[in-house]
Amino acid sequence: MTVLLVDTPIPGVRRLTLNRPEKRNALNNELRGAIFKALEAHDGDGEVKVTVIRGAGPAFCSGYDLSADNRVGQPYHSAAGLGQWSRHVVEGWFKVWDLAKPVIAQVHGYCLAGGTELATACDLVYVAEDAQIGYPPVRLMSPPDMQFHPWLMGMRQAMESMLTGDALSGREAADKGWATRAYAAADLEREVLAIAERVAKLPTELAQINKRSVHRAMEISGMRAAIRAGTEIQALAFQTEPSKDYMTRFRRDGASVSKLLTERDAQFADYRERKDD
Repeated sequence: MTVLLVDTPIPGVRRLTLNRPEKRNALNNELRGAIFKALEAHDGDGEVKVTVIRGAGPAFCSGYDLSADNRVGQPYHSAAGLGQWSRHVVEGWFKVWDLAKPVIAQVHGYCLAGGTELATACDLVYVAEDAQIGYPPVRLMSPPDMQFHPWLMGMRQAMESMLTGDALSGREAADKGWATRAYAAADLEREVLAIAERVAKLPTELAQINKRSVHRAMEISGMRAAIRAGTEIQALAFQTEPSKDYMTRFRRDGASVSKLLTERDAQFADYRERKDD
C-alpha cells in the first residue's frame, strides 16, 4: 500500500494524505521519508504554490510508530550518540520549517506526540473542533522530541501539558495558539482549501520572504536554539529509571505496544481509554 497519497485538489495546491489509516497514520521511516521527498519536490515545482497535509481515516496522525524499529532506514543522516532520534526528527521538522513554499496542516481526529510535531512544523494549522491534540508520552517516557509548547502556547499551558499529557480539543488548541483556527469537522476540508487557494495567489518569491520574516522573529527570540537544546533534555529523561523500565518492555509488536499504551493512559481514562470512544 502506498503510505502517502498525492493529489491536486485545486490549481496551485498540492495535497499529501498520510495513508496508514490502520495505524492511525503513525509515522514510520517510510512515511516520514515520503513526506520529505514530496515536500522537497514541491519546493522545486513551479506548478505548486502551497501544500496541504492531512490524514486518511479517523485520525490525522497518532505519533511515531512504536511498533517499528525507527533506528533502521532513517531518511537522512543525523549524528549518532545519546539523543540521536530526537535530534534526527527535530532536524526533519526544521527541514519543513525552512521550505520556501507554505505548508498547511489539516488536522482531524487524534493528533498525538510526533503527529503534533509534524503539524507544528507546518506554517498554518487548521483543526476540527473535536480533534484531540496531545503529547501523552510525557506520562511514562520523556518530554517531547520537539519542545514547541511554551513557544506556541505560553508557559502556563505548556506546563500543564507537560505535567499531565492531557489532550486539547481542536477548539482549545486554536484558542491557546497552537492551531490557527478551528472549524466544524464537516467544514474542515472546504475551509482549508479556501485558505490554501488564497495563499496560492501570492507569488512564491514573496511568500517565502513573508514566511521567513515570521520565522526569523521567532528564531531571534530563541525558538530554534531552545528546541534543539530540548533534544538533550529528552535524552536525559530516557535515562531515568521509570522511563528505562517502561521502554525495555516494548517488543515492537502490536499486542505489546497496545498493552503498554493502555497501561500508560488507563489511570487518566483518556486517549485509547476514553469511555465514550
